[in-house]
Amino acid sequence: MRRTATGMLVLMAAIFVASGRYLELHPAWGYVHAFAEAAMVGGLADWFAVTALFRHPLGLPIPHTAIIPENKDRIADTMAGFLRENFLTPQVVARRMGAMNLAGAVGKYLADPKAVRDSRVRMGAGELAVEVLESLDPERLGTQVRAGLAAQIEKLDIAPLLGSMLDAMIEDGRHRIVIDKIIRWAGLVLEDNEQLVREMVHNRANAVLRFTGLDERLANSVIDGLYKLLAEVLVDPEHPLRDKIEEGLEEFAKGLREDPELQARVERIKVELLNNPAIASWWQSVWERIRARLIRSIRESGGTGGGYLGESLAELGEALRDDLRLQQQVNRFARRTAVGVAQRYGDQIVQLVSETVRRWDATTLTDRVESAVGRDLQFIRINGTLVGGLVGLTLHFLMEVFG
Repeated sequence: MRRTATGMLVLMAAIFVASGRYLELHPAWGYVHAFAEAAMVGGLADWFAVTALFRHPLGLPIPHTAIIPENKDRIADTMAGFLRENFLTPQVVARRMGAMNLAGAVGKYLADPKAVRDSRVRMGAGELAVEVLESLDPERLGTQVRAGLAAQIEKLDIAPLLGSMLDAMIEDGRHRIVIDKIIRWAGLVLEDNEQLVREMVHNRANAVLRFTGLDERLANSVIDGLYKLLAEVLVDPEHPLRDKIEEGLEEFAKGLREDPELQARVERIKVELLNNPAIASWWQSVWERIRARLIRSIRESGGTGGGYLGESLAELGEALRDDLRLQQQVNRFARRTAVGVAQRYGDQIVQLVSETVRRWDATTLTDRVESAVGRDLQFIRINGTLVGGLVGLTLHFLMEVFG
């Protein structure tokens, strides 16, 4: 565009010189001459104006030229202030984020198989994730993750939470499955320890019972009675023993929520478990399996995160796309986070922008601004040439008519 604008200026200069030789031949040449003369002046004026923004015209140190390089620091401060006042205020961020459905857009993207498959961004993210997971020390990373989780769990009052969860299970009837499993487990325990029951009955029986062999029959009766009781409780949803178990669960849930002594015992158990080396070893093995599975899943999908990870992200995308309530919650969280970032770190961001622009040398700043708006500025030169020519043509016409 610079060559085009300069070419038009040169063309007007050539027409001006050529048309001046034929002014006496016909009046029309006067109009051509006037158009070229005014166009040349307009083109030169706009060339000077555009050039003066970025450098000294013809290298001459004319005052008020090379405006951008000479005012680089003031421009940096102005840009930073404009950014702070118009983009990084909590009110502006909240308003802009409030008008965006960020969760819906992310969900739509994640739920689209073609978009996910063709995404270079996701492929690059997958490769980066693999490199990070492989480069970090597994034991150290697992320890850090475990320490972070333990720190969060230590802050959490787990007893009331467990009590509320148990209440919810009982209210929904999901505790019945747990009771069934406990009954079956009790039957298996009894089956594995029949001999122990027999020995207990034999040791507690008197000499007469042992002499007559009634202790064996008594032991068999006890075992058979226990099996029968467990079977009846298992098959009868209305069995009184089930009611007793449910009452016990309800009392236990209430105690977890309201009994300080029980809550203290649960907290002690929680702390003991967190400090137990066996738990640490178990968590390390769990974390290593998770890490290995993530690496394998990303590699098997060619870096795009397919397999289990890809399916999980797709399910997350569908939930974000279709669940309006979830969208509202995620959008509210994103809005609060963005507002918090603007409020806490807005000044630092502005300072970073200002210092970055200040560190640029004048040539770098000029090149970047000119590459961004230079094309439009060359159109100003072209328009100036054409408008100047039309003004000259109009003035020449008026002089011919009224002169």
